[in-house]
Amino acid sequence: MIKKIVVITDTSCFIILDKIKALHLLHDLFSKVITTPEIANEYGRVLPDWVIVQQVQNLDLQNQIKEIVDPGEASAIALAAEIKSDYLLTDDRAARKLAEQRGIMVKGSAGVLLYAKQQKAIPLIRPYLDCIQQTNFRISQSLIDKLLLEAHE
Repeated sequence: MIKKIVVITDTSCFIILDKIKALHLLHDLFSKVITTPEIANEYGRVLPDWVIVQQVQNLDLQNQIKEIVDPGEASAIALAAEIKSDYLLTDDRAARKLAEQRGIMVKGSAGVLLYAKQQKAIPLIRPYLDCIQQTNFRISQSLIDKLLLEAHE
């Protein structure tokens, strides 16, 4: 763990980082990794023991958000609005926009990789980005170029 940063993560980040064998970066980089029961269920695999599963208390807010995004993303945004966290980790465009409108700081899987490189948790992000492109997750070439530029690769 490099800094005392608390994140709430959505299913997409668990899935993508798991597919590219980089799930451990969440534990390496952040002091607390929190998710919701809905996301744990969507993920469909046993989460590492360092992931804290926490129920949203404000179900009215969660239900309101669920009208715009899927149930997992709604639970993550509602939890991020409820508790003190530094970032919401999600790759869903609509969820990112909605969270940002609510003043929630957001990073995606690629942002986690860039942060890992900046913190010297990984030597290069290019191999991870190449692995992502071999999955069903789509990342634009312009974003890849931007990430590589920021990572000085």
